[in-house]
Amino acid sequence: MSYYHAKTLDLPFDAALAAARAALAQQGFGVITEIDIRQTLQAKLGESFRPYTILGACNPRLAYEALQLEDKVGTMLPCNVVVQQRSDGSTEVAAIDPVASMQAIDNPDLKEKAGEVAARLRAAIDEL
Repeated sequence: MSYYHAKTLDLPFDAALAAARAALAQQGFGVITEIDIRQTLQAKLGESFRPYTILGACNPRLAYEALQLEDKVGTMLPCNVVVQQRSDGSTEVAAIDPVASMQAIDNPDLKEKAGEVAARLRAAIDEL
């Protein structure tokens, strides 16, 4: 089992980032965090890095339902989606597979909920 689902796009980084946001929104996810890794590494370490952004995606209804099932599941939220420029100029969008990340939790109801989240994230990536 892979821990992510990804798709490579023939789009510039900024266009792929916007497309990822739109696809997530269509699946009911809001972006509640955004980490610009390139900017952070430059500011903190003086290191150059390719365009690489981590979006923290959250579907409020599904997050609420998951928290009702397992109060510590918040340690695994939000769902991370990576948008990164590849060396060939393409851009890859990859989302965490919540089913894989929830394997350590012994709660069948939560695993079912993770499957629902995974299906929506996969649909968002496939839509790109």
